[in-house]
Amino acid sequence: MAAKPEPFTLGVPDAAIADLRDRLARTRLPDQAPIPAGAGPWAYGTPADYLAELLAHWREGFDWRAQEAVLNAFPQYKVPLHGIDLHYLHVPGKGPAKGPDPMPLLLMHGWPGSVYEFIDIIPRLTDPAAFGGDPADAFTVVVPSLPGYGLSFAPGQKRFAIADIADCLAELMTEVLGYRRFAAQGGDFGAFTASCLGAVHAEKLIGIHINLLAMRRDLSLLRDDDPAERRYREELDLWLKEETGYQWIQGTRPQTLAAGLTDSPAGLAAWIAEKFHSWTDNDGRIESAVPRDRMLANISLYWFTGCIGASFWPYYARLHGPWPIPDGKTVDVPAGYAQFPREILHPPRSFAARTYTDIRRWTVMEKGGHFAAMEQPAALAAEVQAFFRDLREG
Repeated sequence: MAAKPEPFTLGVPDAAIADLRDRLARTRLPDQAPIPAGAGPWAYGTPADYLAELLAHWREGFDWRAQEAVLNAFPQYKVPLHGIDLHYLHVPGKGPAKGPDPMPLLLMHGWPGSVYEFIDIIPRLTDPAAFGGDPADAFTVVVPSLPGYGLSFAPGQKRFAIADIADCLAELMTEVLGYRRFAAQGGDFGAFTASCLGAVHAEKLIGIHINLLAMRRDLSLLRDDDPAERRYREELDLWLKEETGYQWIQGTRPQTLAAGLTDSPAGLAAWIAEKFHSWTDNDGRIESAVPRDRMLANISLYWFTGCIGASFWPYYARLHGPWPIPDGKTVDVPAGYAQFPREILHPPRSFAARTYTDIRRWTVMEKGGHFAAMEQPAALAAEVQAFFRDLREG
């Protein structure tokens, strides 16, 4: 018999909020290394002056209770599944008065994200008519905190690789919630999970839509006789040299890093904010792409749940285990891809087609980056609706 979900409301104790403010008040910041001429202020990571400004706002201007209320406005649940208490939002769609029920859509975040990524896109997906859209495009949206992340974490629980996450969420959608088949969408590890679902649980999938391609980052796999793949080789080579240090640390010594980031809110904020700066389509300041309080809500959820160490585990599993899409497998379900200009990598379609055999929509977006649902919720929602429109039954 399937496990029974229980309604959930987020409520961080007052003492935990007071403790955070006290720790922020006692922050010891590093000095700023001299930045050479021609280099930007973020050349060595999160600048000391920006971090001081961010921490001051987190302590004195940020209202966690307001952000808590934003999340609690959606129906939330927890269910015992695969050895943990899995947290998820389950938001019914508002479709047409007549016709098929709204399509079930599994919407997944990645690292260093959380369910807070989807605050602005959920209403657009569940009630498109409220935004001038067609009610026939409505989805019933299921948004889990990925196992090991945020409200799907408890100290001492087992760790999850991407394949484990996919198995857990497939059971959530089919056995717990009773959907025979469902759609899936995600970025970052959410995209990896969607791709794994498409490869391993294809019979349960209507299709997948992703805004990051789960491609092996192996320069030897790229063809020299293809100009697009040669250009991607240069992009990937630079990424591997300059941008993957965090992956090696999180993937080889996650416990050591977790000690510092679990104890220091300043360290946690610096670690995560640097990714928001590097990976969003901003004008030099994160806040031009993502509201500061929304980023801090995301960071705060990592802080209050103490989940940062567990959130590293998919990196460790990827470096020490098999690729999330098993060798010899391809993703054969219908796939759509939205390529945002400030995404971390831009594999060409020729390369992607070796993994995704049924690409039905490939859209180059005008603006946005890695946190697409946060940065460009209207554009991403429209893309998801357009892709799944032809896959709806009835």
